[in-house]
Amino acid sequence: MKKTLTAALFSIAALVAASAQAQVAMPDIPDAQPPAIVAPAPAPAEQVPFSAASAVYGMSFSEAWKSGGWIMWVLLAISVFAVMLVLYFAFSFREDAVVPRRQVVAVREAILEGDDAAARRICDERGGAFSAVATTALGCIRATGGGQDGELLRDLVRAEGSRHAEAMQSQAQLLLDLAAIAPMVGLLGTTLGMLQAFGSIAQDVLLAAKPVILAQGVSKAIVTTIAGLLVAIPCMFAYAIFRRRVVALAGRLEAASAEIVTAIAARKGASK
Repeated sequence: MKKTLTAALFSIAALVAASAQAQVAMPDIPDAQPPAIVAPAPAPAEQVPFSAASAVYGMSFSEAWKSGGWIMWVLLAISVFAVMLVLYFAFSFREDAVVPRRQVVAVREAILEGDDAAARRICDERGGAFSAVATTALGCIRATGGGQDGELLRDLVRAEGSRHAEAMQSQAQLLLDLAAIAPMVGLLGTTLGMLQAFGSIAQDVLLAAKPVILAQGVSKAIVTTIAGLLVAIPCMFAYAIFRRRVVALAGRLEAASAEIVTAIAARKGASK
């Protein structure tokens, strides 16, 4: 029995030793790793057009125009009309167009020489405020046959000159009217934008959409207000310039009218 147990123990020991030698002889094989998953490269970001206005104000000119809606077209029409008025006034409100100095001298000399027909012809060749005043004086001479009252003549000439001065002032007043209308149109856009914003919020049931709707309405309100001011401020500036010019031209017209009246009075005194 003892021999049998001893033989079994030797057999087990031999098996353990053989197993240990096999493990030492065999090289270590690393565990298989799953293939690495490589994420695809991100697509290049879309290039968004960049402008200085977008960097400063957060939106481009086209975006602001679209946000303003039809109010922007009304303001554009007002601005175009204002530019046309400025060009017309720049051409019309000139000393050479209202009170040409050469014409004043020529008419005065013709009156002093007693040639009323020549004076009238000079006035007809070139119209204007001074021509109208001189024609009124010559008409008074013809109607009274040279025996006109000096006070009546001065009143007629002064009234005609005042009429033309007021006409020029009324024309320049159009720029002031546009300067008052443009901000009101912009304020209308402001009111419509706020109405759109808060009206949409009151009717919308999606809470997530409310900030977007509010931002659109407020954007429209601000854009139209700014556009109205951008139209009104240049109109006010142009009106200030032409108002001063009209006042200066009215003073020169009054001085030229006085020269005509003085020439008529001098001719009447010389004829006596």
